[in-house]
Amino acid sequence: MKKSMVYTKTGDAGTTSLVGGVRVSKTHLRLEAYGTIDELNSNIGVLVSVVDYAEYEEYLRFVQHKLFSLGSYLATDTSKTEPKLESYIGAEEVTRMEKVIDEMDETLPPLKGFVLPGGSHAASVCHVCRTVCRRAERRMLALESEGIMALDDNCKKFINRLSDFLFVLSRKLNYLSDYDEIYWDKTCK
Repeated sequence: MKKSMVYTKTGDAGTTSLVGGVRVSKTHLRLEAYGTIDELNSNIGVLVSVVDYAEYEEYLRFVQHKLFSLGSYLATDTSKTEPKLESYIGAEEVTRMEKVIDEMDETLPPLKGFVLPGGSHAASVCHVCRTVCRRAERRMLALESEGIMALDDNCKKFINRLSDFLFVLSRKLNYLSDYDEIYWDKTCK
């Protein structure tokens, strides 16, 4: 197999190619969207490295693969090119995530208020991932609101559920590590 070139020099002028060949500015909203998905995926890679529970590591790896698919979908100019089948997120992936969320949540004490991010190192990294996920969702939705692309409903559901999953996982990781949740003190005292 021939070694691929890491650098192509085609982006030196500040543009890049979408899947399908259309060139756009590297500041284009589409790149903001899939770049934030890439940032989220990288942060989840960090999370995997600090989670000591095989079942969650395995599921987080699955999520990373799905985020790569989502990035591919967002990088495709759907007005000119049909996304590859592996770029789609199916309803079964959304349902699977909901099941994982529900199973974790059943083992946790009820919430007593708004939880401050923190606790164990793994739970804290989980909160960072959650906030990057919310930003990725906002960037994706901007593509629709600006008329750049219509998003597949399952993609929107997946990214929305993912932030919920990351919140519940942070609670679960604190619970398993015997860290108490810190609730927001509304009086700020």
